[in-house]
Amino acid sequence: MEFVVEADGGSRGNPGPAGYGAVVLDAGTGETLAERAEYLGVATNNVAEYRGLLAGLQAARELAPDADDSVRVHVRMDSKLVVEQMSGRWKIKHPDLRPLAMQAAAVFPPSRVTYEWIPRAQNKHADRLANEAMDAGARGEQWSPSASTADLDPRAGRERAQSSVPEPSGPPGDAAAGAAKARAALAGARPSAVAETAKAEADLRAARNVASTGPAPDLGTPATFVLLRHGETPLTPEKRFSGSGGSDPSLSGIGRHQAERVAAALAARGTVQAVASSPLARCRQTAGIVAARLGLGVRVEDGLRETDFGAWEGLTFAEVRERHPEDLNAWLASQDAEPTGGGESFAAVARRVAATRDELVTAYKGRTVLLVTHVTPIKTLVRLALGAPPESLFRMELSAASLSAVAYYGDGNASVRLLNDTSHLR
Repeated sequence: MEFVVEADGGSRGNPGPAGYGAVVLDAGTGETLAERAEYLGVATNNVAEYRGLLAGLQAARELAPDADDSVRVHVRMDSKLVVEQMSGRWKIKHPDLRPLAMQAAAVFPPSRVTYEWIPRAQNKHADRLANEAMDAGARGEQWSPSASTADLDPRAGRERAQSSVPEPSGPPGDAAAGAAKARAALAGARPSAVAETAKAEADLRAARNVASTGPAPDLGTPATFVLLRHGETPLTPEKRFSGSGGSDPSLSGIGRHQAERVAAALAARGTVQAVASSPLARCRQTAGIVAARLGLGVRVEDGLRETDFGAWEGLTFAEVRERHPEDLNAWLASQDAEPTGGGESFAAVARRVAATRDELVTAYKGRTVLLVTHVTPIKTLVRLALGAPPESLFRMELSAASLSAVAYYGDGNASVRLLNDTSHLR
């Protein structure tokens, strides 16, 4: 049995609403044997691409559950990253991608799976499935095969499959020559073309073996965000909701002292090259103290402001539970729920923060920038970098004047390097 798996994934925001699509074709006839698609919620492009690969391989496995030794699978994707990493030529650095790659590699014996990069124009079936999944997610639904329009012209599928017959998994020699001879015979090629094709295949395989042991590509210096939660305000010790929709409290005496301690610690490190701040007073004051110590200016970014907590502003969690229990339960259960009185949902905050992150990553490419902001934006940046579910926001502790850090690489991946460090305050 020979299958062709075509897979794709996408994210509208990177990270943002994401989905994947995958199709399994009969390698000989081009017949569509299985389709898979799913809306993933908020994720990165690369995570969505890997999820598409995994779904396609699992669909192929379902078609041949007991045929490890006879099944060959040829994967075609327009993600250079996934193809190169799964082929062993690039290292997998990002922690979100490693478990997905391991799961994909375990579906079939690695010797039975080959990978090929193709242009996006040749991956229309899987691409359309991924977009259908994202469209369904935007409607609050999951993708349904009955509503799919992704199936392409069977002739096109046949041409795609036949042009992608996997190469033999053994060493160059008789196997390569035999495969080349079969292809040449199908194409009506002259005998000399057989030998030329066999040699080309042997050379390509030898090059791949060399490349697989080489270094990973240099993605350059990442843009690094050092994330500083502002110092204490009078509301902080009482654990009251303090967002962007109520009063705009200033730092307390303790908060100003905390900012001075952060400034001294960052000055000693000497790595921060720029400072950006939420427009709210407590952040601008914290940023001003730190920036003055570092000899830098402060860029104010509206996208870094805290959530608008609506009618909950200034209340404790217990007070909100008593006054608005149904609204609070909905807010804890869904990222789309808003606080009472027209506050801001976590989903809205995530979109705002992600857009600001993308702008700053571009503006500070290869540099280290201090972002002085609030609990929700910092937790959101960490969550998005990890590809963690929305409920993870409730599972992170973030102290006043704490430092966290996330690095953003040229391939779109992110790496969390620090979370809730308060050592400079002790």
